[in-house]
Amino acid sequence: MLEDYYALLGIPRSANDAAIRSSYRRLALLTHPDKNRGNPTATRRFQQVAVAYETLKDPSKRKVYD
Repeated sequence: MLEDYYALLGIPRSANDAAIRSSYRRLALLTHPDKNRGNPTATRRFQQVAVAYETLKDPSKRKVYD
């Protein structure tokens, strides 16, 4: 099943670049592996958040995703 990147980042589909970046930074700080040593769930979540951000920040990738 395809992950809902908008839900993962906690943003609406109409979110602009600043909202996407802000949400990514907030979640990255919370789930970063260095802050959650020994927690594989946090590491996995951090990776998912990074993929979502990389997809949604690029207009062409976002268009394909949408």
